[in-house]
Amino acid sequence: MNAKEYLSQAIWLDRRIDSKLQQLSSLKSLAMKVTTTYDNERVCMTKDKSPMENTIIKLIDLEHEIDEDIDRLVDLKKEIMDVINDVEDLNCRLLLELRYISGHTWEEVAEKMQYDLRWTYRMHGKALKMVKIKRSHEKPLKDTNKSATM
Repeated sequence: MNAKEYLSQAIWLDRRIDSKLQQLSSLKSLAMKVTTTYDNERVCMTKDKSPMENTIIKLIDLEHEIDEDIDRLVDLKKEIMDVINDVEDLNCRLLLELRYISGHTWEEVAEKMQYDLRWTYRMHGKALKMVKIKRSHEKPLKDTNKSATM
């Protein structure tokens, strides 16, 4: 995993959480529409769950999944923030925070930093090199480009 992939993990997890929250909202809306039918005569008692019960169980399961994802996101952002804090250049550090911790688009990052978008991209490349250097001291990145014959 290169530096960019490593830093991007939080953005993708954040987006997955947003997607799951939308699913949860949609399921809750559907749950409100679930109706129960009552028969006049009941021949035998079954232990099957009602459609409403099944829907509520699915909602609770999804809520637990979202909670676990949020916990992972908080831990991941702290880990990424620790890596970003090791970058010595303050401008590069701010750029990395805006992009990978706050999840801003490149246009938003450029605007907040009052830089041209192309300059922001150049600074991003410089910042990624700094992250790679810092990470290589802690845990070497595997180089997959080495040829088999040396």
